[in-house]
Amino acid sequence: MTDVLVIGFNPHTIPGFDPAPVAAGIERSSRQFAELGLTEDLFLIDFDELDGRAQAKLGEKLRAKKYDCVVVGGGIRKGPGLLELFQLVVNEVHWRQPEAAIAFNDSPGDSSDWVLKALEQRRRS
Repeated sequence: MTDVLVIGFNPHTIPGFDPAPVAAGIERSSRQFAELGLTEDLFLIDFDELDGRAQAKLGEKLRAKKYDCVVVGGGIRKGPGLLELFQLVVNEVHWRQPEAAIAFNDSPGDSSDWVLKALEQRRRS
């Protein structure tokens, strides 16, 4: 079984944001992972935990289980003022899961495609 961790924002915690489209995309993505035989764990960061609590929780999550691939969601990379969080997430993954492939997505709907590409890149390295 291939274990995948998907890291993103909890869309229900982002101020002034309609969470419905992202939440639906996360559900579709989970079904795609299951159809491909990939085991998915979600780590959704609450927007009000950017004060260090999210980093501590992510560290715990990454120490608890070995993953074959970790996806860093587009919201973490694309949002204004989130470069420090993006760097923190990538470094935590690198330090805690050095053997895992790292994938990045544009939206929840393309996560499984990027996971497959990252796993293939890892196999070829």
